[in-house]
Amino acid sequence: MRALVPKLLTGCFLLPLAAALSPLLHAQTPPEDGPPNVLVIHREYLKPGKGGMLHDRSESAFVQALGEAKSPFHYFAMDSLSGVSRTLFFFAYDSFADWEKENAAIGSNKALAAKMDHATLMDGDLLSSYDAAAMTLRPDLSLNKGSIDGARYFEITTFVVKPGHMHDFTEVAKMYIEAYRKVAPDTHWDTFEVMYGNPLPTAAGGGIFLVMNLMKSLAETDKSIRDSDKFAAEVGAAGMQKISELTAASVEATSTNLFAINPRISSPPAEWVKKDPGFWKAQ
Repeated sequence: MRALVPKLLTGCFLLPLAAALSPLLHAQTPPEDGPPNVLVIHREYLKPGKGGMLHDRSESAFVQALGEAKSPFHYFAMDSLSGVSRTLFFFAYDSFADWEKENAAIGSNKALAAKMDHATLMDGDLLSSYDAAAMTLRPDLSLNKGSIDGARYFEITTFVVKPGHMHDFTEVAKMYIEAYRKVAPDTHWDTFEVMYGNPLPTAAGGGIFLVMNLMKSLAETDKSIRDSDKFAAEVGAAGMQKISELTAASVEATSTNLFAINPRISSPPAEWVKKDPGFWKAQ
């Protein structure tokens, strides 16, 4: 996870027009049941054969250092189940100013900073590359709120929007929101717009958006497939044609991947552990 200094998002982000993102964790204050205003994601790409328990042991040094320092800062990690081997680390804040305060606080604690630097050096031997990104919540492109309680998986879809076609993209996104409110009102997703860092560096476009679907089990993927059929029936042939045209006009690139939350290399707040100790205390 390298140091807790700016490591920005990495993952793929595509609006799975049927999926949903869920609440993330607030870094300094007790987490609320909803997404943060600012989300920072650090992405580590692992060398072949350097994942699994080998990477878990390396990352545990960060968790241990924060615990010994009684740090008020928290994050959680996810390992890829699709695509290239990588681990994502999620950090959530109320504002960019809060992100800056966290970095300053860690840097001013010399003992903690030294431990983090050492852990970063050891962890770096396992990585083929690393990148990061920061983004802000787009409530207007989100639907309902999920819950971290009992969550085990994240489906992350990335959209790269063509320059000059933001209006088309937001229009099709809102068509999905309106229809899903009718056919599957329990559906939830949160959308973030990237401000710094590019989750798909090979794609040159306009805005970049992430849509995340937090799931308790993969059976929810089966349900989303059934719900997509209901969605198509709700909007009808004309609506599906319009969605196809708007998508072709506005989306330059997309990518969807599945991740499993890894509690062994996460530093969750006490409230999360209290609600689900069997999961978050897993070693």
